[in-house]
Amino acid sequence: MSLASALRTGDLTQLPSRRNEDWRWTDLRGLIRVLPPAAEPGAIELEGPFSSLGGDEVNIANGHVEGVIGFSTSGEPQETVQLRYVATEASSNDSHFFVTVRAGHSLLLLESYEALVDGALTSADLDISVESGGTLRRIVLAADMVSSITVSTATVALCAGAVFEQTVLTTGARRQRIETRVAHPGAGATVRLDGAYLLSGQRHADLTTIVTHGGVDGTTSQMTKGVVRDQARGVFQGRIVVERGADRTDARMGHHALIVSDRAEVDAKPELLIFADDVSCAHGNTVGALDEEAIFYAQQRGIPADVARAMLTTAFVGEVIDRIEHYGARDIARAWAVQQLGTDL
Repeated sequence: MSLASALRTGDLTQLPSRRNEDWRWTDLRGLIRVLPPAAEPGAIELEGPFSSLGGDEVNIANGHVEGVIGFSTSGEPQETVQLRYVATEASSNDSHFFVTVRAGHSLLLLESYEALVDGALTSADLDISVESGGTLRRIVLAADMVSSITVSTATVALCAGAVFEQTVLTTGARRQRIETRVAHPGAGATVRLDGAYLLSGQRHADLTTIVTHGGVDGTTSQMTKGVVRDQARGVFQGRIVVERGADRTDARMGHHALIVSDRAEVDAKPELLIFADDVSCAHGNTVGALDEEAIFYAQQRGIPADVARAMLTTAFVGEVIDRIEHYGARDIARAWAVQQLGTDL
């Protein structure tokens, strides 16, 4: 069951519901009563959030890819691609795209979700392959309209010695789920999965990750942070699976969220499923409010309470943004956080 299969068949029973354990906090069947018509190709006039960073631009407008169905690194050792999912109509958008990083090559994938109208329904499937010694840095910025629905599913296959680094930044939507599934071979491959969700109003964001370690000597590091206010809802589901025989796996996962209003909600389910003996794995999860004692001490130094709260919130989220290695992408991520939090990083 998935949004993609529902759009392709027109069968609403294919929509995932709260009866599906992995979808119990992001119910689509109870929300979507009628599937909007399929969209026509649209023209994209506005620049994307990463336009200043250059590179090749691939536009998927209303689910229609402009001329290609995938991207593969070529002769350049380091390349940049801007992958834009843009919805210009209140309609259904369904797409499937492929990205391949060849052995020894490096790719910066700047991915954005831009539902420019309310009522857009977007399903995006992305297949990623990173060959031996390749490096993929994926930055995702989801800035959808408040009444849109977006489901993005990235399936990542890594080879020995590959590096996959990802940072997801989102402000949510009516329903939004950004899911990443990684097949980790061990063999010296490295994975970093980070995310930040800054939610207000009645927005909903679901960051779901599944990393399956299938071989020895693999590393995974994961940090997700969220700030939720008003009546918004944040969801984090992180699962790390260490298969039998995947010895010397080093896997760390952390999720931490701030709830800054009485009616906001955060649901979190970090999981470690370990079937090997010689591993080093840990996970942590905290959900709470700002430290009132820290705010009090800031006030004693002449800092107003609202400014102190903004400073603490900014420092909290900034830990994720500071892990972005690309300077230009990090600056854009900081500007995004400043806009959402109303303060400086």
